[in-house]
Amino acid sequence: MTTIHVAAVGDIHFGPDAAGTLRPHLEHLGERADLLLLAGDLTRVGTADEARALADELSDVAIPIVAVLGNHDYHCNQGDKVQAILEGIGVTVLEGDSVVIPVNGSSVGVAGTKGFGGGFVGACGSEFGEPEMKAFMAHSRRMAERLEQSLAALDTDVKVALLHYAPCPDTLMGERLEIYPFLGCYLLGEAVDRGGAALTVHGHAHRGTERGLTAGGRHVRNVAQPVIGHAYQLYCLRPDGAAADPECAAPAAILAPA
Repeated sequence: MTTIHVAAVGDIHFGPDAAGTLRPHLEHLGERADLLLLAGDLTRVGTADEARALADELSDVAIPIVAVLGNHDYHCNQGDKVQAILEGIGVTVLEGDSVVIPVNGSSVGVAGTKGFGGGFVGACGSEFGEPEMKAFMAHSRRMAERLEQSLAALDTDVKVALLHYAPCPDTLMGERLEIYPFLGCYLLGEAVDRGGAALTVHGHAHRGTERGLTAGGRHVRNVAQPVIGHAYQLYCLRPDGAAADPECAAPAAILAPA
């Protein structure tokens, strides 16, 4: 049975002054992984210059790269430019849609969305009250609905959900409880469960925990770089689901700060 090796990282927060710090750690990525997932906050404040610096760093990666943008990537209202620059080097940037990647006779479907906040069961918002609160939670609901639809539409051997915001509270442990509603939403977890993702990766929670489960028992990994402590983390998946949980043996070398 084919084993699919997925490399993932989020919250790179790259900028021009970090040029040359990431490329050496990706040099042998093609020997270790079949695809690379980028879980948002790829830039510091979402400028075109920052995106170009990251694109140059990623340009020699020989395996498929799939990304979602994070809140930092939208800060300067240049999200479209950031996306276009990354797509210019062949990165697939998802927002409520999906991509199918063939791997050694098997197929991996990746459905992605930035996601949004809202909180988790017992301590979450609702579409009630002021227009601003309704709009906040409606945005989260729409993101989750599109994720579920994209996952459900995939007819692949393995399904992976790629997010920026967290779909469960497990991977937020270490963060202040008061900010959980701004780090993720239970609606994303419900979408992952109903959509049948074998693995979900996200970022955003720099002080969180790597490993978690949705309410339905599906594997979630927080791959924010401050959490994993590496240029990326490796995960092993099999089409029969037998090895969806264990991490691969050798993570990448620690990425030195810029």
